[in-house]
Amino acid sequence: MRGYVRGVLIAFAAFELVLGVWLTFTPRTFYDHVPTVDWDPPYNDHLFHDLGGTSLGLGIVLVAAAVRFDRFLVRVALLAYLAFTVSHLVFHLGHLHGDEPGWSVVLSGFVVLMVVLPLTALAGTRRMT
Repeated sequence: MRGYVRGVLIAFAAFELVLGVWLTFTPRTFYDHVPTVDWDPPYNDHLFHDLGGTSLGLGIVLVAAAVRFDRFLVRVALLAYLAFTVSHLVFHLGHLHGDEPGWSVVLSGFVVLMVVLPLTALAGTRRMT
């Protein structure tokens, strides 16, 4: 279970760091080229830059938890990530587009995994010493 928990931390840390760099330095390309993002116009440069910084911060905390692998830090990192991903899931499930069923399914599956994987990793921390 330790390998699974660390793997989830590393996978989502990498995702958040890449996303954070992208949103921080070229936010408009994210809006223009990632499917489903433009479902909620208009583009807001300030908001996307802030989201980039938030993603970088989450990524750093997830990396620290994966490296230190202390039960308390791992739990805090996963709870912080879940604070974002649960609200992200709820928003997206309530804002799917009927004229884009394929992308709605892909988006739903992705945001569900962003909750389920960290949640199962959090459950796995019960066995950590």
